[in-house]
Amino acid sequence: MDTLAAGKDLYAEKTMTWSIPEADQCLQAAKRSDRVIQIGLQHESSGALADAKKWIQDGLAGKVTQVESWMSRNTPHRKGQWVRPVPPDCTPQNVNWAAFLNGRPERPFDPFKLINWRLFWEFSGGNVTENMVHQIAWIMTALDLPLPSAAYMSGGVFSEKDGREVPDTIAVTLDFPNDTVVTWQSTFNNSRYGLGEHFLGSDGTIEHVAGANDMVRDNSEESTRYFPEKVNRAQGAALTGKSADQNHMANWVECMRTRKTPNASVDIGYRSAIAAHMANLAYKRKERVTLEIAKSAQLPS
Repeated sequence: MDTLAAGKDLYAEKTMTWSIPEADQCLQAAKRSDRVIQIGLQHESSGALADAKKWIQDGLAGKVTQVESWMSRNTPHRKGQWVRPVPPDCTPQNVNWAAFLNGRPERPFDPFKLINWRLFWEFSGGNVTENMVHQIAWIMTALDLPLPSAAYMSGGVFSEKDGREVPDTIAVTLDFPNDTVVTWQSTFNNSRYGLGEHFLGSDGTIEHVAGANDMVRDNSEESTRYFPEKVNRAQGAALTGKSADQNHMANWVECMRTRKTPNASVDIGYRSAIAAHMANLAYKRKERVTLEIAKSAQLPS
């Protein structure tokens, strides 16, 4: 918000905000501004999204009532995901510890938490705000989904008991008011199926997969395909997506010149942030959380 107040265009990393109240404040600030804002949701510039969205708009999928999505990774035993070594020059003399705390309660310098902030609720939203938010934004854009009406999240720290607080095994269910359920499953204990989404429609299935089988060998394969439901599209043919990816940063730069809306606008940044915060709130409360409950909580997710 300080950037907008200074009259500058903005590139803001995902997740767009730390909490639901902050998301509401940022959305209103953006609406009052004429600045070009791009959120760091790079999947919004992908060719796969362009293909999926076109097929959905063309009616090839029919009525989509469910989307399955997943993201899986693995690491060697006793080397938890996200854990990084503390470099020798990570000292109080070289770090602005107060800036890192950013208003949180003062405490002695902790180099491990500084480097491995993703592991702790005080500094991170965990895998939901690190990775799920990318895919949920992708799905919400493809289907033009509004804010979720409810969220539920289960899981825990099951893979490596290394002191982390945020869960490494997750199952999220998001209900949407237009008769659509989106699920997202994630594990840091197996990388076989990589990352992907299945859009399950009455007339067809849209399948996007990335990293399946070859993720650990850095030979990631990505594809977007459509398969007709023969019971409703007897003459339908399978399709393979061919749209090219756009450079996400280049899209922002071009929009600064043209003053057009970039691929990952504040709107999708807002909607995906709310979905992520609702999921985390449901996990912490161990209950299904509606949008109304989440908005009234007034607490960081």
